[in-house]
Formats: sequence, structure tokens, C-alpha cells
Amino acid sequence: QVQLVESGGGLVQTGGSLRLSCAASGRTFRNYRMDWFRQAPGKEREFVAAVNWSDGTTFYSDSVKGRFTISRDNTKNTVYLQMNSLKPEDTAVYSCAARIVSTTQYYYWGQGTQVTVSS
Repeated sequence: QVQLVESGGGLVQTGGSLRLSCAASGRTFRNYRMDWFRQAPGKEREFVAAVNWSDGTTFYSDSVKGRFTISRDNTKNTVYLQMNSLKPEDTAVYSCAARIVSTTQYYYWGQGTQVTVSS
């Protein structure tokens, strides 16, 4: 059974940092791209960042570029999202998802973790 399990969310003040984790299990993700999305109340789901599992190529949305860093640990089958200089507008449920590189369908999703940034 394939699982993506997020952790690391919480409450932080403006300017603070959090590190989210997405632990993947149940299959090999070598040919996959791992993405982080977020969704705030009343808003559409938004792409945040992604990393290709095989070569570590990264992608970022303009809204987080320079503040967030995505990485992966192959030995732990885990993807991380280091979030620095957090702003209240970063408040959302953050979810990780996996899709095969060069395709568009996401096959696996995690349950999400809440990040709240207080002003």
C-alpha cells in the first residue's frame, strides 16, 4: 500500500521557520516527481514546490522562491520542505503528492498538515 505521510506543521509567528516532511512508502519513487501543494480556506489549491526524485531538480512557485527549499533524502524515502521567513499568507494545509516525471496525473496524495502563521 502506497502512503505519503506529512508531518511538521504547526503554529509559528511571522518571520519564523518550519520544516515539513513527507514520508513515502509502499513503492519505488525513482521515476517520480514529488510536489508540495497548499490550500488556504476559501482558496484554490496552489502549487508550492517540487523535486524530481531521481536527480534532485527542483521547482518553485514565485510566491515562495527564495524563502522555501525543497529537498529529498533517498535513504529515508522522505521529501522535506524547509520554510523560512514565513508570512501570514503562507497559512494553509500543506500536502505532498507524487506523479511520474513528464506526466500530469498525480497518483498519490498525503493527508495534509496545517501550517498557521500568526501576525
